[in-house]
Amino acid sequence: MARITINDIARISGYSKTTVSFAFNDPGRIGEATRAKILGIARDLGYIPDPVARNLSMKRHGTIGLLLPDDIPLAFDNSYMAQIVRGIGEVCERDGHSLTLIPPIRESLLEGVRSAAVDGIITIGLEPGPDTVEIIRHRHLPFVAIDGRPGGGFPVIGIDDRSAAEAIMSHVLDQGCTTIGLVAFADLAEVRSTSHVRVQRLEGYRNALGKRDHALLDDLVVTQAPASVAGGREAAQRLLSSSTRPDAIVAMCDVIALGVLAYAEEAGITVPQDVIVTGFDGIPESDIVRPRLTTISQPGYLKGRHAADLLMRLVAGVAVEDHVELPATLVVRTSSRRTR
Repeated sequence: MARITINDIARISGYSKTTVSFAFNDPGRIGEATRAKILGIARDLGYIPDPVARNLSMKRHGTIGLLLPDDIPLAFDNSYMAQIVRGIGEVCERDGHSLTLIPPIRESLLEGVRSAAVDGIITIGLEPGPDTVEIIRHRHLPFVAIDGRPGGGFPVIGIDDRSAAEAIMSHVLDQGCTTIGLVAFADLAEVRSTSHVRVQRLEGYRNALGKRDHALLDDLVVTQAPASVAGGREAAQRLLSSSTRPDAIVAMCDVIALGVLAYAEEAGITVPQDVIVTGFDGIPESDIVRPRLTTISQPGYLKGRHAADLLMRLVAGVAVEDHVELPATLVVRTSSRRTR
């Protein structure tokens, strides 16, 4: 059976192809009676509009791109990512857009951005290099960054990572800890130029140590791990097997901290009596694991919603604010609370 086209509807209805197109894509340009007649004929013929052709005619793809800092399996090892995607996805559904995930292609963000068929881009947890930003601007793609650096000429959604990191490190020091092991995000310089969040959190942790005692800052042990439970296990093994075993491990995200807790249990190391453990993000698992994880609770879902709202407004040609800072809260639980 031959596919029904706009040409068939135009021939049967007696209207021009342009008028028929308006009935589906721009109904405000024709009368209601005309549109009703055209749609009735289309329904009787079993016509189904081609979404690709429709989007091309409107110079739209009907989808927004989410630029990931890691490949898809690793990115979604962290349920903080799922919270953000849920917020973005709700806005996409509300506004009739789909969501395209854009991981680094051959370890290059540039390749992903260059080939993405999207109406706009959201990034998470990374700061694209100048070449990537240039491609985005050359393509005239609206662009919003979650956890990016403000002041780059595009809207940014985030929290005050430096103050939050300083708050959780200060809490750790209040527990009497003197040897701190810090697990930072792995340095993925081949994929992203810098991570604003990583830099800000490191500054916050170090500020807290320096204000308390510069000797603590000098003795800080920093190791790196992928943002995954497996990464946390490996980091914990390195730190807790060393001759100068820390009495606190501060992880830059909750999913790493979960791996630290898992390793400690397997190794017979008691938390928090032998070692205090803290995370960052406030993912649901942080309140389920035992001992319950002390963390910074930040609104991943709201970050996603705000970013998608801003992007949809930019796609529609509406001006938006440059920087939205959301609240974050220190949540103290049993993984860091020693009885005295």
